[in-house]
Amino acid sequence: MNTLKACWKLARALLHIVAGLLTILLVFPRLSQEKKEIRIQAWSIEMLGCLGIKLVVTGQPVRTGPMMLVANHISWLDITSLHAARYCRFVSKADVRHWPVIGALAAGVGTLFIERESRRDAMRVVQHMAESLVAGDVLAVFPEGTTSDGLSLLPFHANLFQAAISADAPVQPVAMQFIDQASGQRSLAPCYINDDTLMGSIWRTLTAPPLCAVVIFGDPQSAQGRDRRTWAADVRDTITAMRASS
Repeated sequence: MNTLKACWKLARALLHIVAGLLTILLVFPRLSQEKKEIRIQAWSIEMLGCLGIKLVVTGQPVRTGPMMLVANHISWLDITSLHAARYCRFVSKADVRHWPVIGALAAGVGTLFIERESRRDAMRVVQHMAESLVAGDVLAVFPEGTTSDGLSLLPFHANLFQAAISADAPVQPVAMQFIDQASGQRSLAPCYINDDTLMGSIWRTLTAPPLCAVVIFGDPQSAQGRDRRTWAADVRDTITAMRASS
């Protein structure tokens, strides 16, 4: 029975993905940016519903930019969960672009892709981020650089914080967690780490007991004279504390 339920959720999700791709290709060219953002958030909420995942939002998402959302990174579900809570433009590692289907969706919603091995590309993306922030965008980054096990945070890479410093833009810490709805305990089902395959992680999520995607928005903060390394470490401590108190 659990396998049948998982297959049903997968079928619904695949149909929803096809609808999303068609929307990007056929509808988005005729929409204003505001209407695109509304569509993306609505699609993301519906995708979580297809997967049987309940969205729980704590705190107040920023209403307008400029703002850089800084979140911990656990799963392939993080982008959908954060988009469901508040539309934003993601900065992501370049190999996400090549993920089946997910990469096409990420590109379609305006993700900025960064080559972690290329210092020149990293500088280009930071400059582009700063320009977007000056223009009033809400950006989102995962400064761990990769997914963690969801139990603790990896060190934060500080280079992306330079964009907020250069643009004199604030940062809003965001804590991500996946919770078992019945027990209230953290679930490792959506994790995507080490030897996990994408399909293996997806199937584990589909066959897990009902989950909550918990998105916790902290208080926005400015650099206040901190350099990027100090600011990154402080925001990491803030997110760790937010997760521990939730």
